Amino acid sequence: MNAAVLVGVFGVAGALLRFAVDSWFAHRSAAAISRPRVVRGASRGAPRHWPWATLLVNAIGCLIIGLSVGITGRLGLPEDLHTAVATGLAGGLTTFSSWTTATVRLLSESRFAAAALNVAVNLLTGFAAAAAGIALMT
Repeated sequence: MNAAVLVGVFGVAGALLRFAVDSWFAHRSAAAISRPRVVRGASRGAPRHWPWATLLVNAIGCLIIGLSVGITGRLGLPEDLHTAVATGLAGGLTTFSSWTTATVRLLSESRFAAAALNVAVNLLTGFAAAAAGIALMT
């Protein structure tokens, strides 16, 4: 099968998975709005928000790419399959733009420690997930 078709099919699957994760967290956040907590630096009664969905999909995407790198080399799978999984599935699932936008939002709310933590946790989790995926498959 053509690599571009595989990337497209896997990309749709990744995007739908991301939509499902975002929707689940949005539903959970909507329930939290009825129980707001006061956040230092935010307006009174504003619900505390942390970009959990973005962290989760980015970590899973790093793990998927790590697993793909490891298993492709170990089993000698076609490079097209790795491309479809890494570029399509993980690419459709992960989001750099949402991560950076969430960080900018935290900064605009004067939640500087939360913004720095968002950057650090995403980077460290991503590195650890990719390394774990490679290690599990080699």
